[in-house]
Formats: sequence, C-alpha cells, structure tokens
Amino acid sequence: MTQIPDLLPALPEIFLAVAGMALLMLGAFKGDGATRLVAYLTVMSFVIAGFLLLVVVDTPAETFNGMFVADDFAVFMKILALLGSAFAVIMSQRFIEREQMARIEFPVLFLFATLGMMMMISAGDLLSLYLGLELQSLSLYVVAAFRRDTVRSSEAGLKYFVLGALSSGMLLYGASLVYGFTGTTSFSGLAEAFAGGGEVGIGLILGIVFVSAGLAFKVSAVPFHMWTPDVYEGAPTPVTAFFAVAPKIAAIALFVRVMIDPFGELVQQWQQIVLAISILSMILGAYAAINQTNIKRLMAYSSIGHVGYALMGLAAGSEAGVRGVLVYMAIYLAMNVGTFACILCMRVNGRMVEGIKDLSGLSRTHPMMALVLAVFMFSMAGIPPLAGFFAKLQVFLAAIDAGLITLAVIGGLTSVVGAFYYIRIIKLMYFDDPVESFDRPIGNDMTLVLTGTGLFTAFFFLFPAPIVDAAARAAASLFAG
Repeated sequence: MTQIPDLLPALPEIFLAVAGMALLMLGAFKGDGATRLVAYLTVMSFVIAGFLLLVVVDTPAETFNGMFVADDFAVFMKILALLGSAFAVIMSQRFIEREQMARIEFPVLFLFATLGMMMMISAGDLLSLYLGLELQSLSLYVVAAFRRDTVRSSEAGLKYFVLGALSSGMLLYGASLVYGFTGTTSFSGLAEAFAGGGEVGIGLILGIVFVSAGLAFKVSAVPFHMWTPDVYEGAPTPVTAFFAVAPKIAAIALFVRVMIDPFGELVQQWQQIVLAISILSMILGAYAAINQTNIKRLMAYSSIGHVGYALMGLAAGSEAGVRGVLVYMAIYLAMNVGTFACILCMRVNGRMVEGIKDLSGLSRTHPMMALVLAVFMFSMAGIPPLAGFFAKLQVFLAAIDAGLITLAVIGGLTSVVGAFYYIRIIKLMYFDDPVESFDRPIGNDMTLVLTGTGLFTAFFFLFPAPIVDAAARAAASLFAG
C-alpha cells in the first residue's frame, strides 16, 4: 500500500498551485477586463503563501521521499522571493494597462514562476531541483516575450529561451554525471557518499562543473551572463524588474543549497569554480557598465556585479559566508525593487524613456524621487551607512575569515570602479540641467514601493538585527542538515 506523503511542509506550494489554476479559470470566464482583479488576487496569494510559511509549516521537515526540504534556509529565501514577486506584480499594473498589455495571463505567469522558485529553494534532490527550475524558466520565457508587437521583446524572449535551453542541458548533463558516479540524485545520499572524504574522481568533478555552469547561467554570473543585458533591455520594464529580483534570489538560494548540502564535503573541489565566477562577475559588472547609456542595460551589468559579491560568501564555504549571502540578497531585493520603481516612473508625455541622460536635472523637477534614487545609487555603490555597505561588509568579512584575501581585495577594487557609474547618475540628477520633466503623478502604488524600500535602505543600520538574526538561523539550519 502506497503511503501518502506528508503535505504540510509543501502547503504553501500546493496553495500557490491551486490558486494559479483558480485564477486561470477566473480569467477565462471574466476576460482580460479582470486583469487588475487577477493581479491583486495574485498578490494576495503571495501574502497567504508567506503566512503559511511562517505560521503553519514546521521546520525542519522533509517529504516526498526527501525530494522536498523545509528548513529555516528555505523559509528565509522563499519569503524574499515572494516579496520580490509581489512587488513586481504591483509595479506592473499601471504599465501593462498603459501599454495595452493587460492580459490575465501576465500576473498568473508571475505566480507560476514563483511556484517554481519555491520548489527550487526547497529541492532535496537533483530531479526536484530540475522540475522547479523548468517551471520557473518556462514562465519567464513567456513573460520576457509578452509584448509580442515589439521586436525587442520578442528578441529578448527568444534569446532567453535558446540560451536557457542550453543551460538546462548543461545542468542535466552534470546531474547525469553525478548520478552515474555516485548512484544517487538525493542530496542527503550524495552528502553521505562524500562524508568519508575519500578520493573524488575526475568524472564527478566534471559533473559538478556542469551543474555549476547551469546554475551560473540562472544567476547571470560570468561567463554565462551573455543573455542578461539584451533580455533586461528588451523585456517590458516590469518584467525586467521581476527578473532582477525574485528569480535571482531563488537561483542564488539554489546555488548555495547545491554546493553546501550535497557537495559540502567537496569544498576544495568546487571552491575554485565559485572563486573564478565571483571574480569575473565583479570585474565585468564594474567595467562593462561604465559606457552604458540605457539604464536597464546598466542595471543588468550592475546585477552581474552584485551576483559576484554575493558569491564571495559562497566561495568562503562557511556558515558566516552563507549568512553573508542571505543578508546580501535581502538588501539587494530592496535596492533593486526601489531602483526599478524609479525606472518605471521615467515617463515623458506618456511614453517610457530609458536613457541615463533623461535623469538630468531630476532634483529640480522631482526632488523626492531624485532623493530616493540617490539613496539607492549610494547604497549599491556600498557607501556607509546605507544598507548596501553592510551587505558588502558581511561577505567581505566572511571571505577574509576563510583566508580568501585576494578575493576580498579584488572585491574592494571593483567596488571603487563600480561606484563611478552609480555616482554619475547622482551627478546627472543634481548638477545637470533638466532635459524634459517626467510625467506626474507617479501613482500611490509607486509612492508606497519607493517609500518602503527607500526607508529600509537608508535606515537599515539602525535596525539590522531582524534580518541578520534570521539569516544566521537560516545559515545554521543549512549546515545542521
């Protein structure tokens, strides 16, 4: 007799799956006129899923024969992914209505992508990892090309699809090598196989390299970053905002879990891979953004650089390093959501503008918006006492404690270079003459998002304990497992 698995640890994911199907039915009967209603119900679904995570799900727990893991690490990263997705849906509403993109599938695709992210974060097996990854990716391919009447959006979707399929193939090939040399795809089984500290064959190392390459594509780390600038620029701006936060957070969580959980005993083997990816990402993110004139492309290279900094914590291979990654991603979420909210407010005579020069003189035409954007830019540059400084401090200290002094030095130098293009935007806003004034008003939803993320970024240093303590518990749970 087949035993029914314990469904309680996966209750938030089950709820989101049911909610997604219900919203599709609602949209089918109500039509595209119900897009705003479906969007708000999607946000409400994210809120309920977050409530279930925090209140109903007991951690640690495993279900589905160990393929699904619920622990403090999963809860922390899922909450961040849900927040990023909810913000993206809220910020998208005015844009899709103004651009005649209001379709009920739009918010539902965000919901199914988020469901895939949550499955990825809780993956306890290479097979469940792949299923979650593909559920997320298939939804993202569609939303990237959602604006079918523009060449740029169609091109962005096609590029992401082709390169995404390639990365999925690399990931699967790596997983097949790992299975072939160990006889298991379970994370706990792999951890047991490596617990003895015996000799590791070249075939297994090759498998880890291919798995790492597939995951590096998902976090847009160098040298698998080539899709990022084109997709960020070509996709509709709310979709770009979504790409920059929730999927990035989920992919980083997956990267950390895969390296620490099944391959935790093989730090010496995979540390060199993560080191190389981290260094290359920081360097390219710093230098390639300097000559960008489109702010969405600049944010693409900025995100590549930030991934490099976050991976410093993973390269350390320690509990402190993972804690640094988690704190970094929480702060990264606030900074990026706020910045993209500002980008979505860049409208002149009803049309979107994306040029960095369009921000000239913003302090005279929209002083509060200029102030909030300046806070985000200074924070991304790592200027104290803003939140971005503490994010970098966490991963830098973890790298130094692990003896990775060269990595920390390179991170410091690239931070100085990267500060140039962030501070250039502040210079344009405060010292150049206005080009054209942006449209007013910006809407209550954008005002709320900008206020919340701005206050968090500016005053994080006064109340860092809730985030840091939660991240510490999450990191400890990963190493306890």
